[in-house]
Amino acid sequence: MRTVELHIPDEVDLKDSDFSMIVASRLYEDGKLSSGQAAAMAGLSKRAFIELLGRYGVSVFSTSLSDLDSDIANA
Repeated sequence: MRTVELHIPDEVDLKDSDFSMIVASRLYEDGKLSSGQAAAMAGLSKRAFIELLGRYGVSVFSTSLSDLDSDIANA
């Protein structure tokens, strides 16, 4: 896993965990990471990650019909 160093202005009042979750949830939303990969990136369990997605404006449900069909078939 790569490590990225960010220089965040002091005026930005967010915890480090918020930054991790913001990046992980965006990569998950864009389909770059699975929920498990994104959860690991954020330092959370998969369940905790999924439960927090709504706070970051990300849905756990895909908007793709093929993904929905696959999810139903695998349920």
